[in-house]
Amino acid sequence: MAGSLVLVIYGANILVDGASSLAKMFNIPNIVIGLTVVAFGTSSPELAITSYSAYTGNTDIAIGNVVGSNICNILLIIGVTSIVYPLTILKNTVLKEIPLSLLAAIVLYVMINDIKFSGGSVDSISIGDGIILLGYMAIFVYYLVHLANTSGEDEDIVILNLSKSKSILYILGGFALLIGGGKIFVDSAVELALRFGMSQAVVGLTIVSLGTSLPELVTSVVAALKKNSDIAVGNVVGSNIFNIFLVLGVGSIISSIPKGNITNIDFYVCILASLALLASAFVMRKHTVTKVEGIFFVIMYIVYLSYQVHLVH
Repeated sequence: MAGSLVLVIYGANILVDGASSLAKMFNIPNIVIGLTVVAFGTSSPELAITSYSAYTGNTDIAIGNVVGSNICNILLIIGVTSIVYPLTILKNTVLKEIPLSLLAAIVLYVMINDIKFSGGSVDSISIGDGIILLGYMAIFVYYLVHLANTSGEDEDIVILNLSKSKSILYILGGFALLIGGGKIFVDSAVELALRFGMSQAVVGLTIVSLGTSLPELVTSVVAALKKNSDIAVGNVVGSNIFNIFLVLGVGSIISSIPKGNITNIDFYVCILASLALLASAFVMRKHTVTKVEGIFFVIMYIVYLSYQVHLVH
């Protein structure tokens, strides 16, 4: 699992490098590249692992990976990052992007509870649901591009100056590593669950989600150390939106994803995490996640992990 995770993360990095370089050749502004290509890059490990899990029928890992990653992104990553340096959140992120990530979590909860809300025979994210999720994703990307074009600012990101052929080679190589690494990672996670008597749901919600959230953790902590707190928060919130709309959208089109052993408690925690971030930005010190709030977030995540460990025993 550790070795394949390195392949997945490295694949995501060279994919972003190649795609960013290619986008720059077409005179796409840095801020658009940052908000789309780079944001996609941090969610591509989840995309690779969830897609392969859906394809092989390991659907508990497919959905557990996304739900667990979104919980981890807010409670652990925002928590740890705000302890490193208090996070000031941009007004636009507070008013639009955090509420959208909350909406995404609620939409997922409603979509997967077919028996409760629509009288269906099984709880699942169907192919039709996947198409709707990708429709939401298209609207979000349009919003990002519109935001970039109207902001009048450009983003300071490092873009390699590669030739067109080398850019394409990076993109293809990145996809190959994502697919190959994702396959090994999922197969290893399934084997781990079998050996230790853990359910695939618990493995997906904890070990897999922690592993695939490493790119967001590194990006956010580095941004916090450089006092770029808007990047630290934007990276996490954007990743959560991508995870639900894009990752589960693509995964459910590959194969309908049943709820399986993922419980509503997991979805409640996912929604609660987004609500906690929104409340932190609005109610407490305005537009800021303080160190005290960060500690509270981390404690919430430890409690959630303890609950999952309790399920194993």
